[in-house]
Amino acid sequence: MSHGACTGTLKPASRFRFFPPFSTNPSHAGNRALFSLLLLVLLLSLTPPAQAQQSPPVHYDPAATIVVGGDRSYPPYEFIDKDGRPAGYNVDLTKAIAEVMGMKVEFRFGSWAEMRAGLQQGKINILQGLSYSDERSRSVDFSPPHAMVHHAIFARRDSKRVRTLEELKGKKVIVFQDGIMHERLKLLGFGKDLVLTPTPAEALRLLASGQYDYAVVAQLPGMYLIRELHLTNLVPVAKAVVSEQYGYGVAKGNKELLTRFNEGLAIVIKTGQYAQIYNRWLGVHEPPRVTREMALKYGAMILVPLLLVLAGTALWNKTLHKRVAERTDELAQEVSERNKALEALRRHQDKLIQADKMASLGTLVSGVAHEINNPNGLLLLDIPILRRVHEDAEEILEARYLQEGDFMLGGVPYSEMREEIPRILEEMQDGAQRIKRIVNDLKDFARRDDAGYMGPIDVEAAAKRAVRLVEPTIRTATNRFEALYAGNLPPVLGNAQRIEQVIVNLVLNACQALSGRDQGVTLTTSLDSESGSVLIEVRDEGVGIAQEHLPQLVDPFFTTKRETGGTGLGLSVSAGIVKEHGGTLRFASTPGEGTTVTLSLPVTSRRS
Repeated sequence: MSHGACTGTLKPASRFRFFPPFSTNPSHAGNRALFSLLLLVLLLSLTPPAQAQQSPPVHYDPAATIVVGGDRSYPPYEFIDKDGRPAGYNVDLTKAIAEVMGMKVEFRFGSWAEMRAGLQQGKINILQGLSYSDERSRSVDFSPPHAMVHHAIFARRDSKRVRTLEELKGKKVIVFQDGIMHERLKLLGFGKDLVLTPTPAEALRLLASGQYDYAVVAQLPGMYLIRELHLTNLVPVAKAVVSEQYGYGVAKGNKELLTRFNEGLAIVIKTGQYAQIYNRWLGVHEPPRVTREMALKYGAMILVPLLLVLAGTALWNKTLHKRVAERTDELAQEVSERNKALEALRRHQDKLIQADKMASLGTLVSGVAHEINNPNGLLLLDIPILRRVHEDAEEILEARYLQEGDFMLGGVPYSEMREEIPRILEEMQDGAQRIKRIVNDLKDFARRDDAGYMGPIDVEAAAKRAVRLVEPTIRTATNRFEALYAGNLPPVLGNAQRIEQVIVNLVLNACQALSGRDQGVTLTTSLDSESGSVLIEVRDEGVGIAQEHLPQLVDPFFTTKRETGGTGLGLSVSAGIVKEHGGTLRFASTPGEGTTVTLSLPVTSRRS
């Protein structure tokens, strides 16, 4: 380990508690940062990943200690505190993920250049804070972003104000060496004017001392360091000039470790721990200070009425108790307790079903940004306006083209862009519509259904929604997925969300059973006229299941995937839902060849 590095170990928790997840959005970024996030999400949904050289997969040992690398001087994201221990937003987030996933981690902090090199040399297993770029993605596999880092231009108070990176041309600009803005500015042609420092703190100190013209530093660390180092002559003159996705990164091929962190991140978000960590380190509002006078004032306002209510309640309760004792017999009390027990059992069953639903959902939505509906609505509103603008400008552009010949438009010859612009706008419109459909499907799937409404449902429609939900997992697991729908199947009586949940579990299990992308998964729907049942069959070409395990598949907590994080609840809960609908689950498997699961649901006419 290099000089200045720091290590720490987090041992796995002995017990885990799962809380009902809730949605939260700690982000307070402005319109520019929001537009950047939307543009990044849109581009990722529209643009196929670059074809990088495939690296051999890295085997992940669940029992091994994971070495997590971090920057020793990047507050408040990650830094060495005054006691010499790793601290910051990234550290707390990694600890939370390690705890829910039962992993042992060791923090290793040093200079950013050392950490980047350590990842490629195998000395570091995962970097907990790494901004995404196409260049980095050739050697690094990235998790979905867990934050957006906004970068700002800093200057001395007496310096000329600038608003964009382009206005820095010809100026001496200080940047953090090997950071994402170092890469971005080099691509923009700033190479000869860049002054490199090992840390953001050194960049700001140089600027404050009167040397060079400007510094480009991450906005939150820059403001934090100005306050901590008392650099009172520095101010941010342009905020959020660039916004970058910020997440975990592993060496190319270490997909198994990255998947574990992705699953843990999804759980931490759903349990609310992420919001607490975010607000602690990155939140912009501090809680109001409570003075002694305020405490006495509001305490008296609450305490006096409360004492009066308690006194009245005690008196009323004494009288009521006497009346109840006279009118209640042992049999009525026994019936009351039995009803309470049955109600508690029903609530626990609903919570188990909901918990399993949320666990399935967590593996699907880890890459979806918070509150995407509203900004996506802006895209759907603004893209048609852009199309009309292009149509109005097209005549002017054509006239110039015919008069002056070819010219550059957005860095590309107009002769090429004249055909590309309508296609790009059309693809953006289609992509925004696709995002809207996906988000709506996810919201429908995650919506809690305590009433358990039963009515006629279209099984094929539920199957199609389930396939859309697990589409990212399917693409990751196999390039041979096929869905064969019979069409015009009769309705069955049931709850569409719960049937959809069962199908999601079956498809996910099939994907997890595959050992390579060349192995296939097939979903088929059909009607069994003899039994009057609709059949949904999910078949995979994976590792298969031993015959002695088949009778135990629907037992609670039985799983053959314990070492990869399986809980043994998915099929158990699914079997309970199918039984509730009067249907059956049948399993057939041959080790080494694959597994077929058949879900049978009686049609409405037979159940009525």
